[in-house]
Amino acid sequence: MSGIRIRELRDDLSFGAVVEGVTLANLRDSDTRSRLEALFYERGMIVFSGVEPTSAMQVAISTVFGPLKDHPTTTTGRTDTDLAPGVIDMHYKPNPDRIEDGEGLVEIDGKPVARFSPWHFDHCYQDELNRAGVLRAPINAPHGGRTGFADGIDLYHAFPQELRDRLDHLNIIYTLDTRLTKMRFGVNFIPLTEYSSTPALLKEAATFPRAIHPAVWTRPSGQKVLHFAPWMAEGIEGHEDAAGDALFEEVCQTLNRIATGRHVYFHDWKETDMVIWDNLRMLHSVEGCDAQYERRTLRTTIRGDYGLGRFEGGKKIGEVQRAIAE
Repeated sequence: MSGIRIRELRDDLSFGAVVEGVTLANLRDSDTRSRLEALFYERGMIVFSGVEPTSAMQVAISTVFGPLKDHPTTTTGRTDTDLAPGVIDMHYKPNPDRIEDGEGLVEIDGKPVARFSPWHFDHCYQDELNRAGVLRAPINAPHGGRTGFADGIDLYHAFPQELRDRLDHLNIIYTLDTRLTKMRFGVNFIPLTEYSSTPALLKEAATFPRAIHPAVWTRPSGQKVLHFAPWMAEGIEGHEDAAGDALFEEVCQTLNRIATGRHVYFHDWKETDMVIWDNLRMLHSVEGCDAQYERRTLRTTIRGDYGLGRFEGGKKIGEVQRAIAE
Protein backbone atom coordinates (compact mmCIF):
# COMPACT_ATOMS: atom_id res chain seq x y z
CA MET A 1 0.00 0.00 0.00
CA SER A 2 2.62 2.51 -1.07
CA GLY A 3 4.34 2.59 2.31
CA ILE A 4 1.18 3.13 4.35
CA ARG A 5 1.08 1.33 7.71
CA ILE A 6 -2.14 0.39 9.54
CA ARG A 7 -2.71 -0.61 13.15
CA GLU A 8 -5.61 -0.73 15.58
CA LEU A 9 -6.48 2.44 17.42
CA ARG A 10 -6.55 0.62 20.78
CA ASP A 11 -6.49 -3.08 21.59
CA ASP A 12 -9.74 -3.01 23.56
CA LEU A 13 -11.79 -1.05 20.99
CA SER A 14 -13.99 -2.55 18.30
CA PHE A 15 -13.62 0.59 16.16
CA GLY A 16 -10.91 2.91 14.90
CA ALA A 17 -7.55 2.53 13.18
CA VAL A 18 -4.30 4.47 12.92
CA VAL A 19 -2.73 5.02 9.50
CA GLU A 20 0.85 6.24 9.16
CA GLY A 21 2.94 7.09 6.13
CA VAL A 22 0.32 9.01 4.16
CA THR A 23 1.64 11.51 1.60
CA LEU A 24 0.08 13.54 -1.18
CA ALA A 25 1.78 11.24 -3.66
CA ASN A 26 0.55 7.89 -2.33
CA LEU A 27 -2.98 9.22 -1.90
CA ARG A 28 -3.16 9.32 -5.69
CA ASP A 29 -2.72 5.53 -5.85
CA SER A 30 -6.08 3.85 -6.60
CA ASP A 31 -5.31 0.71 -4.59
CA THR A 32 -4.36 2.79 -1.57
CA ARG A 33 -7.55 4.81 -1.83
CA SER A 34 -9.68 1.65 -2.09
CA ARG A 35 -7.99 0.10 0.94
CA LEU A 36 -8.53 3.25 3.00
CA GLU A 37 -12.18 3.37 1.96
CA ALA A 38 -12.71 -0.27 3.03
CA LEU A 39 -10.86 0.34 6.31
CA PHE A 40 -13.06 3.35 7.03
CA TYR A 41 -16.30 1.43 6.49
CA GLU A 42 -15.07 -1.39 8.71
CA ARG A 43 -13.61 0.66 11.58
CA GLY A 44 -15.69 3.85 11.56
CA MET A 45 -12.82 6.27 12.16
CA ILE A 46 -9.19 6.66 11.15
CA VAL A 47 -6.43 8.66 12.81
CA PHE A 48 -3.95 9.77 10.16
CA SER A 49 -0.75 10.19 12.15
CA GLY A 50 2.35 12.14 11.14
CA VAL A 51 0.84 13.81 8.08
CA GLU A 52 1.77 17.13 6.54
CA PRO A 53 -0.23 19.72 8.56
CA THR A 54 -1.64 21.68 5.62
CA SER A 55 -5.04 22.42 4.14
CA ALA A 56 -3.96 20.76 0.90
CA MET A 57 -3.32 17.50 2.76
CA GLN A 58 -6.62 17.77 4.61
CA VAL A 59 -8.50 18.18 1.34
CA ALA A 60 -6.54 15.31 -0.27
CA ILE A 61 -7.40 12.95 2.60
CA SER A 62 -11.02 14.08 2.62
CA THR A 63 -11.64 13.47 -1.06
CA VAL A 64 -10.56 9.83 -0.74
CA PHE A 65 -13.90 9.27 0.98
CA GLY A 66 -16.21 11.34 -1.20
CA PRO A 67 -16.94 14.79 -2.57
CA LEU A 68 -16.80 17.73 -0.18
CA LYS A 69 -19.89 19.53 1.07
CA ASP A 70 -20.32 23.12 2.16
CA HIS A 71 -21.64 23.69 5.68
CA PRO A 72 -25.43 24.24 5.80
CA THR A 73 -25.26 27.37 8.00
CA THR A 74 -23.96 30.72 6.81
CA THR A 75 -23.05 31.86 10.34
CA THR A 76 -20.40 29.16 10.79
CA GLY A 77 -16.83 30.42 10.34
CA ARG A 78 -14.95 29.30 7.26
CA THR A 79 -11.39 29.40 5.95
CA ASP A 80 -9.35 28.17 2.97
CA THR A 81 -12.35 28.48 0.65
CA ASP A 82 -9.99 28.67 -2.31
CA LEU A 83 -9.02 25.02 -1.69
CA ALA A 84 -12.36 23.49 -0.76
CA PRO A 85 -15.96 24.50 -0.05
CA GLY A 86 -16.86 25.25 3.53
CA VAL A 87 -13.70 24.43 5.49
CA ILE A 88 -15.02 25.05 9.01
CA ASP A 89 -12.87 27.23 11.26
CA MET A 90 -13.54 26.76 14.99
CA HIS A 91 -11.23 29.19 16.73
CA TYR A 92 -11.30 30.11 20.41
CA LYS A 93 -9.18 33.10 21.43
CA PRO A 94 -9.17 33.88 25.17
CA ASN A 95 -9.32 37.38 26.54
CA PRO A 96 -6.35 37.41 28.93
CA ASP A 97 -7.86 40.26 30.95
CA ARG A 98 -11.32 38.73 31.41
CA ILE A 99 -11.14 34.94 30.99
CA GLU A 100 -14.54 34.53 32.64
CA ASP A 101 -16.17 36.58 29.85
CA GLY A 102 -14.89 34.33 27.07
CA GLU A 103 -17.27 32.87 24.50
CA GLY A 104 -18.88 29.47 24.92
CA LEU A 105 -17.66 28.72 28.44
CA VAL A 106 -19.11 26.02 30.70
CA GLU A 107 -18.27 24.88 34.20
CA ILE A 108 -17.23 21.24 34.69
CA ASP A 109 -16.05 19.95 38.07
CA GLY A 110 -15.97 23.51 39.38
CA LYS A 111 -13.71 24.87 36.61
CA PRO A 112 -14.56 27.02 33.57
CA VAL A 113 -13.59 25.38 30.28
CA ALA A 114 -13.74 26.53 26.66
CA ARG A 115 -14.73 24.76 23.43
CA PHE A 116 -16.78 22.11 25.22
CA SER A 117 -19.23 20.20 23.00
CA PRO A 118 -21.65 17.54 24.29
CA TRP A 119 -22.10 14.25 22.45
CA HIS A 120 -23.61 14.79 19.01
CA PHE A 121 -23.53 13.92 15.34
CA ASP A 122 -23.09 16.60 12.69
CA HIS A 123 -26.02 18.15 10.81
CA CYS A 124 -28.61 16.47 13.04
CA TYR A 125 -30.79 19.52 12.34
CA GLN A 126 -30.97 18.67 8.62
CA ASP A 127 -32.91 15.99 6.79
CA GLU A 128 -29.67 14.85 5.14
CA LEU A 129 -26.57 13.95 7.15
CA ASN A 130 -23.04 14.35 5.90
CA ARG A 131 -21.17 11.09 5.51
CA ALA A 132 -18.06 12.11 7.45
CA GLY A 133 -15.87 14.88 8.76
CA VAL A 134 -12.10 15.32 8.72
CA LEU A 135 -10.63 17.34 11.58
CA ARG A 136 -7.22 18.73 12.47
CA ALA A 137 -6.06 20.96 15.31
CA PRO A 138 -3.33 23.44 14.32
CA ILE A 139 -3.61 25.12 17.75
CA ASN A 140 -4.42 23.11 20.86
CA ALA A 141 -4.23 23.72 24.58
CA PRO A 142 -1.32 22.07 26.44
CA HIS A 143 -3.87 20.18 28.55
CA GLY A 144 -7.42 19.09 27.72
CA GLY A 145 -9.21 19.84 24.49
CA ARG A 146 -9.45 16.19 23.52
CA THR A 147 -12.08 15.09 21.01
CA GLY A 148 -14.13 12.08 22.06
CA PHE A 149 -15.50 9.40 19.75
CA ALA A 150 -18.10 6.72 20.47
CA ASP A 151 -19.12 4.03 18.01
CA GLY A 152 -22.87 3.55 17.60
CA ILE A 153 -22.44 -0.16 16.84
CA ASP A 154 -20.54 -0.66 20.06
CA LEU A 155 -22.96 1.58 21.99
CA TYR A 156 -25.92 -0.49 20.81
CA HIS A 157 -24.46 -3.58 22.47
CA ALA A 158 -23.25 -1.66 25.55
CA PHE A 159 -26.67 -0.16 26.29
CA PRO A 160 -29.01 -1.98 28.69
CA GLN A 161 -31.26 -4.21 26.62
CA GLU A 162 -34.43 -2.78 28.16
CA LEU A 163 -33.54 0.75 27.03
CA ARG A 164 -32.25 -0.49 23.69
CA ASP A 165 -35.53 -2.27 22.99
CA ARG A 166 -37.54 0.84 23.85
CA LEU A 167 -35.42 2.99 21.54
CA ASP A 168 -35.41 0.56 18.63
CA HIS A 169 -38.36 2.08 16.75
CA LEU A 170 -38.28 5.66 18.04
CA ASN A 171 -37.34 8.82 16.19
CA ILE A 172 -35.65 11.85 17.77
CA ILE A 173 -36.44 15.49 16.95
CA TYR A 174 -33.56 17.97 16.48
CA THR A 175 -33.33 21.71 15.87
CA LEU A 176 -30.60 24.15 14.93
CA ASP A 177 -30.27 25.56 18.45
CA THR A 178 -26.74 25.02 19.71
CA ARG A 179 -27.19 27.03 22.91
CA LEU A 180 -25.95 24.98 25.84
CA THR A 181 -28.15 27.11 28.11
CA LYS A 182 -31.16 25.59 26.32
CA MET A 183 -29.96 21.99 26.15
CA ARG A 184 -32.75 19.86 27.65
CA PHE A 185 -31.38 16.34 28.01
CA GLY A 186 -28.26 14.72 29.45
CA VAL A 187 -26.91 17.96 30.90
CA ASN A 188 -23.81 17.29 33.02
CA PHE A 189 -22.27 20.76 33.01
CA ILE A 190 -23.14 24.36 33.95
CA PRO A 191 -23.33 26.76 30.98
CA LEU A 192 -21.67 30.12 31.68
CA THR A 193 -21.54 32.21 28.48
CA GLU A 194 -22.86 32.09 24.93
CA TYR A 195 -21.09 32.78 21.63
CA SER A 196 -21.29 36.23 20.07
CA SER A 197 -22.60 34.57 16.89
CA THR A 198 -25.61 33.07 18.71
CA PRO A 199 -28.19 35.77 17.76
CA ALA A 200 -27.35 35.42 14.05
CA LEU A 201 -27.45 31.63 14.31
CA LEU A 202 -30.86 31.70 15.98
CA LYS A 203 -32.19 33.94 13.20
CA GLU A 204 -30.98 31.42 10.66
CA ALA A 205 -32.32 28.52 12.76
CA ALA A 206 -35.83 29.94 12.36
CA THR A 207 -35.64 29.00 8.67
CA PHE A 208 -35.01 25.32 9.43
CA PRO A 209 -37.94 22.95 10.06
CA ARG A 210 -37.45 20.47 12.88
CA ALA A 211 -35.49 17.43 11.69
CA ILE A 212 -36.31 13.81 12.52
CA HIS A 213 -33.77 10.96 12.72
CA PRO A 214 -34.07 7.38 14.01
CA ALA A 215 -32.52 6.57 17.38
CA VAL A 216 -31.43 3.20 15.95
CA TRP A 217 -30.78 2.27 12.33
CA THR A 218 -29.42 -0.77 10.50
CA ARG A 219 -26.39 -0.67 8.19
CA PRO A 220 -26.22 -2.61 4.92
CA SER A 221 -23.97 -5.03 6.83
CA GLY A 222 -26.91 -5.83 9.14
CA GLN A 223 -25.27 -4.14 12.14
CA LYS A 224 -27.54 -2.00 14.29
CA VAL A 225 -26.34 1.50 15.16
CA LEU A 226 -27.40 3.47 18.24
CA HIS A 227 -27.38 7.00 16.83
CA PHE A 228 -28.99 9.64 19.00
CA ALA A 229 -27.58 12.81 20.51
CA PRO A 230 -28.47 14.86 23.61
CA TRP A 231 -27.26 18.14 22.05
CA MET A 232 -29.83 19.99 19.92
CA ALA A 233 -32.47 17.34 20.71
CA GLU A 234 -36.06 18.44 21.28
CA GLY A 235 -37.40 15.06 22.35
CA ILE A 236 -39.00 11.91 20.98
CA GLU A 237 -41.31 12.19 17.99
CA GLY A 238 -44.88 11.51 19.05
CA HIS A 239 -43.89 11.53 22.73
CA GLU A 240 -43.23 15.19 23.54
CA ASP A 241 -44.71 14.76 26.97
CA ALA A 242 -43.50 14.07 30.50
CA ALA A 243 -43.17 10.32 29.92
CA GLY A 244 -41.28 10.74 26.65
CA ASP A 245 -38.98 13.37 28.13
CA ALA A 246 -38.25 11.12 31.12
CA LEU A 247 -37.33 8.23 28.81
CA PHE A 248 -35.05 10.38 26.69
CA GLU A 249 -33.38 11.88 29.76
CA GLU A 250 -32.70 8.35 31.01
CA VAL A 251 -31.09 7.24 27.74
CA CYS A 252 -29.02 10.45 27.51
CA GLN A 253 -27.70 10.07 31.05
CA THR A 254 -26.99 6.41 30.30
CA LEU A 255 -24.93 7.56 27.31
CA ASN A 256 -23.02 9.96 29.57
CA ARG A 257 -22.19 7.12 31.98
CA ILE A 258 -21.11 4.69 29.25
CA ALA A 259 -19.06 7.43 27.62
CA THR A 260 -16.77 7.70 30.64
CA GLY A 261 -15.55 4.11 30.29
CA ARG A 262 -13.85 1.75 27.88
CA HIS A 263 -16.40 2.21 25.08
CA VAL A 264 -15.06 5.59 23.97
CA TYR A 265 -11.83 7.02 22.63
CA PHE A 266 -10.53 10.53 23.40
CA HIS A 267 -7.94 11.83 20.99
CA ASP A 268 -4.99 13.87 22.26
CA TRP A 269 -4.19 16.19 19.37
CA LYS A 270 -0.85 16.68 17.66
CA GLU A 271 -0.44 19.23 14.88
CA THR A 272 0.42 16.42 12.45
CA ASP A 273 -2.79 14.43 13.15
CA MET A 274 -5.95 14.35 11.07
CA VAL A 275 -9.01 12.32 12.05
CA ILE A 276 -11.92 11.16 9.93
CA TRP A 277 -15.08 9.70 11.50
CA ASP A 278 -18.22 8.16 10.04
CA ASN A 279 -20.98 10.64 10.89
CA LEU A 280 -23.68 8.06 10.14
CA ARG A 281 -22.24 5.76 12.80
CA MET A 282 -20.14 7.69 15.32
CA LEU A 283 -20.94 10.27 17.99
CA HIS A 284 -18.30 12.80 18.95
CA SER A 285 -17.73 15.41 21.62
CA VAL A 286 -15.08 17.83 22.90
CA GLU A 287 -14.12 17.70 26.56
CA GLY A 288 -13.13 21.37 26.67
CA CYS A 289 -9.87 22.94 27.77
CA ASP A 290 -8.67 25.53 30.27
CA ALA A 291 -10.25 28.81 29.21
CA GLN A 292 -6.91 30.64 29.34
CA TYR A 293 -5.58 28.74 26.29
CA GLU A 294 -6.21 29.32 22.60
CA ARG A 295 -7.63 26.42 20.58
CA ARG A 296 -8.33 26.09 16.86
CA THR A 297 -9.67 23.21 14.79
CA LEU A 298 -10.40 23.02 11.06
CA ARG A 299 -12.95 20.62 9.58
CA THR A 300 -13.85 19.50 6.10
CA THR A 301 -17.23 17.89 5.48
CA ILE A 302 -17.83 14.91 3.19
CA ARG A 303 -21.10 14.62 1.34
CA GLY A 304 -23.33 11.58 1.81
CA ASP A 305 -26.46 10.39 3.53
CA TYR A 306 -28.21 7.29 4.83
CA GLY A 307 -31.65 8.28 3.55
CA LEU A 308 -33.50 7.99 6.88
CA GLY A 309 -33.75 11.61 8.00
CA ARG A 310 -36.60 13.97 7.17
CA PHE A 311 -38.04 17.32 8.09
CA GLU A 312 -41.15 17.40 10.23
CA GLY A 313 -44.38 17.35 8.25
CA GLY A 314 -42.60 16.59 5.00
CA LYS A 315 -41.36 20.17 4.74
CA LYS A 316 -38.49 21.20 2.50
CA ILE A 317 -36.00 23.70 3.85
CA GLY A 318 -36.02 25.79 0.68
CA GLU A 319 -39.79 26.27 0.89
CA VAL A 320 -39.58 27.46 4.50
CA GLN A 321 -36.70 29.84 3.80
CA ARG A 322 -38.51 31.35 0.81
CA ALA A 323 -41.69 31.82 2.84
CA ILE A 324 -39.78 33.64 5.59
CA ALA A 325 -38.01 35.84 3.03
CA GLU A 326 -41.35 36.84 1.52
